[in-house]
Amino acid sequence: MITMDEQKQKAIDFLAMHHAPTILVLANAWDVASAKIFEIEGFKAIGTTSAGISSTLGYADVQKMSLAENIEVVRRIVNNTTLPVSADIEAGYSSSIEGAVKAARAVLDIGAVGLNLEDSTGDPAFPFFDRSFQRDRIRAIREMADAMRIHLVINARTDVIMFQDESAHNLRDAIDRGNAYREAGADCIFVPDVGNLDKKTIPILVREINAPINIIAGETTPTLAELQEMGVSRVSLGPRPMRAVLTQLRKIARELMTTGTYELMSDSSITYSEVNHWFSK
Repeated sequence: MITMDEQKQKAIDFLAMHHAPTILVLANAWDVASAKIFEIEGFKAIGTTSAGISSTLGYADVQKMSLAENIEVVRRIVNNTTLPVSADIEAGYSSSIEGAVKAARAVLDIGAVGLNLEDSTGDPAFPFFDRSFQRDRIRAIREMADAMRIHLVINARTDVIMFQDESAHNLRDAIDRGNAYREAGADCIFVPDVGNLDKKTIPILVREINAPINIIAGETTPTLAELQEMGVSRVSLGPRPMRAVLTQLRKIARELMTTGTYELMSDSSITYSEVNHWFSK
């Protein structure tokens, strides 16, 4: 179990990673085993993926699982890694300021030191929280964390480009939202996309948003070296590693059902003893 002093230090360390000379690559885990892999392979911090956790628990994405179910998985990850952990709490599992603060407090109560909070509502009629209201939610979370004397690292996500398009109007909206969220107390601004953020648009976000910028990695994303050159501070992976693992599992299943062989399942497989050793205390 993490102590309060350890948690405070991890929060300080995690915040510093957003201002380091080297870009922060935040691995997104969906369970303890995936987090352990990322830790062993040298990542400096763990983020969770709500989409990945939802799938593991048998839910569709976008706040179909409960806050309690999400937090329980994050708690297990925190208790099984030495790395700082940031929790994806989607839109806070609430449309209210008080609900968002409750979700953020749950993150701190289990020893995590960061969170993602998004501004999309899941309601097609009103797809985004009003900018000023989302700013108030972030400010209230910051005030709660300050009262606990922990610098909770808030990664404020704005979805206007991901759920609409990269028009000049939406790009401007994303920039304005990012600056408003930063002013309210966010430490990093996350502008996710579906492959449309390119070498032209990313530097605009970096230049015009007065905060460290988080980009999600995907097939068309510039390389880490290129992103660092552009001034991006943090790169996350979202649920894409989880889906890649499921893709490999599908290939194993198809091999068994078609050829009856075990090559994919056996080739360079992590051993039973190694996995068991991860959790031997």
